[in-house]
Amino acid sequence: MEVIPTDCLVIGAGLAGSAYALHAARGGFQVELLSLAGPLTANSDWAQGGIIYNPAADSRALAADIMAASDQTANPAAVAQLVAEGPDALRELLLDDLRVGFDRDPTGALDLAREGGHSERRIIHAKDATGHAILSAVAARVDATPPIHRRSGFVALDLLTLSHNSDRPSDRYQPLTCFGCYALDTATGRVVAFTARKTILATGGLGAIFQHHTNQPGSVGHGVALAYRVGARLIDLEYVQFHPTALYGRRAPHFLITEALRGEGAVLTDRHGHRFMDALDPRGSLAPRDIIARGIARQLAHSGEPAALLDLSALRPGFVSERFPGIAERCLAEGIDLARDPIPVVPAAHYACGGVHADLAARTTVRHLNAIGETACTGLHGANRLASTSLLENLVGARAAARADAAELRAGSWRVPTPRPWEGPDRTADPLLIRQDLRLVQQTMWNYAGIIRSGRRLARARRILLELREEIQAFYRDCRPVPELVELRNAVQTALLVVHAAALNPVSRGCHFLSAMD
Repeated sequence: MEVIPTDCLVIGAGLAGSAYALHAARGGFQVELLSLAGPLTANSDWAQGGIIYNPAADSRALAADIMAASDQTANPAAVAQLVAEGPDALRELLLDDLRVGFDRDPTGALDLAREGGHSERRIIHAKDATGHAILSAVAARVDATPPIHRRSGFVALDLLTLSHNSDRPSDRYQPLTCFGCYALDTATGRVVAFTARKTILATGGLGAIFQHHTNQPGSVGHGVALAYRVGARLIDLEYVQFHPTALYGRRAPHFLITEALRGEGAVLTDRHGHRFMDALDPRGSLAPRDIIARGIARQLAHSGEPAALLDLSALRPGFVSERFPGIAERCLAEGIDLARDPIPVVPAAHYACGGVHADLAARTTVRHLNAIGETACTGLHGANRLASTSLLENLVGARAAARADAAELRAGSWRVPTPRPWEGPDRTADPLLIRQDLRLVQQTMWNYAGIIRSGRRLARARRILLELREEIQAFYRDCRPVPELVELRNAVQTALLVVHAAALNPVSRGCHFLSAMD
């Protein structure tokens, strides 16, 4: 088995992982950056609305908005870190260094937008493709930075720990410590070992464990499952945010309709033009996402209609196609002309507020294992995430983690052991069974652990998933790893963890809402 040593091993090449890689490399450390697909195949590439940046504004107002959106459950220390460090982290990397082409007003100042849950305009953007503008610039810089070795086509199978994978028997008495991972090289089909002094989980979210979601395919909580299998602490997994406005159409609901449209004046209505959100929350169509998603779900259940409508009539002619050209183009492909038609929308799984527990330097409960981005949970979002905080969280977390790692790596070193060779079968997995099992996971989560939950629904989900996990584990043990089988294995494990967390929490808050039907 090939063993590839490095200083820092980053699993996941979205914005969080790529930003960490840049900071670590600039600190003089070797970085291996692993991902299955290319540099832009990440949830952060699909982020439409924007990223918070208004350093001249009252920071207390931003902190208050984050806390309000979380139903007062967010970690005050994590909120304070984002508010204090966010402007510098964004300016240093995106404005001063990479010069990302954010939209500007006629005076040349950054154009500020507002989204649901925000009390003021503080969001900068690049039309409706902000994530793509940011990640493409960061990825290009990653590829031009020699200490970073990008490894596309690699899938992490399991983390390496002293307790289970060291060549020294006495290491099992050491504190729980990570030193890299086994990974599948999809080009050759071989399993290799990456050994590292620091391992960083940046695998993104878990929306794809649900039937309807806005995430990249394969976003099934890989980092959560990897961390769980080595005993890391997980937290707040019941808080899965459902974005209220995903396009309802032939290829929907995987295409997001940004909240920024409502920030500019679009409103939600039923097919008769009634603004149903006005009766549910004083903020109407600008209420936080959890309230909007439940409002739409109840409206559709009551009316029997397949979708709610996003009415754009209050926006000036031509504004939508200028400010949101990607949305206008996608809607036109669905036969929706935004000059005259409202947009049909439905909720879809969007963002994991919980994840692998991490402190403000990204440390998990496993030594030398970090978690950043959506994979991690510092408590910033509490029970519900405020719009446009996620990209900024990626930058702040990546910078904090890289700085802390650099200080530790310079202060001393520890002997990274040689991992035991990977052992596995050579039987070929049946792709039909993999696809069917994944569909069953996704349908179970959507039907029984989705926007509105109950004790009985969660109990049924758990029974189905427990039985399915046993079959999938046996399937995994008997077959050689392929990306689809790895995805299935992690999906069922993550789904069970979400259901378990939801069943343990009897209090409806934010994204976690329990029906009174029990």
